[in-house]
Amino acid sequence: MSRLAVRKTYKLFIGGAFPRSESGRSYAVTSPDGDFLANAARASRKDARDAVVAARKAFPGWSGATAYNRGQILYRVAEMLEGRRAQFADELGLARTEALASVDAAVDRLVWYAGWSDKIAAVHGTANPVAGPYFNLSSPEPTGVVAVVAPADPLLGLVSVVAPAVVTGNTCVVVASEPSPLAAITFAEVLATSDLPGGVVNVLTGRQAELAPWLAAHMDVNGLDLTGVTDADLALRCEQEAAGNLKRVLRPTPEPADWTADPGLARMTRFLETKTVWHPLGV
Repeated sequence: MSRLAVRKTYKLFIGGAFPRSESGRSYAVTSPDGDFLANAARASRKDARDAVVAARKAFPGWSGATAYNRGQILYRVAEMLEGRRAQFADELGLARTEALASVDAAVDRLVWYAGWSDKIAAVHGTANPVAGPYFNLSSPEPTGVVAVVAPADPLLGLVSVVAPAVVTGNTCVVVASEPSPLAAITFAEVLATSDLPGGVVNVLTGRQAELAPWLAAHMDVNGLDLTGVTDADLALRCEQEAAGNLKRVLRPTPEPADWTADPGLARMTRFLETKTVWHPLGV
């Protein structure tokens, strides 16, 4: 007698757990050919608020961890992603060779950022020359909770916006790609089994236009990455809402990003604050 396969339920990822949307809503995810793939949870404003609460709760422990430890955890995420390489290739909906190359690039991107975890302070910090018997030292510190609207690239693009935010000590709330959210939730399963503390990364699936403005206006969100916003009017509205508490905002680029290119340091430094300390010499 043949058996029915157990179909996967794609939920949200908030505070290290996988809840359904409190609204009970979902939406159909289809392939580029229009074939039904799965139902994904459609997050509500309440889910977004819960995710911000989880991210804020996780921030002191994550930002207080050593940079070396954060790098170790990101490297562990890369290890776990490598171990599920075939599964991710199936979910990306690309030609097999192209899908495997995208997964490999995402693994390599995680390892690259893991290596920068304990080096970015040396590159971005400085000892400032001053006229007086003082040390004057500037060092980078994380901004806080960063809301990220992920790009359309469901895995490599997602990793490329999340990894630089968290490796420097921030926590984040991610709005996954609206048409292709499945890989984001499977990636959340990787995060949940990779020693990453609950709440450091929270993943919401649903309507970009519904979630992004509320995260932009949230007074406990410190930074906003609008990389995945393609609607100019929505991007403008989010920037206007973000002005309420002077959030750091990373605007979307006019042209689609090349996620296979060298990422550079800009995304890591974008959500860093600089703390400058004066200290008398000889004390």
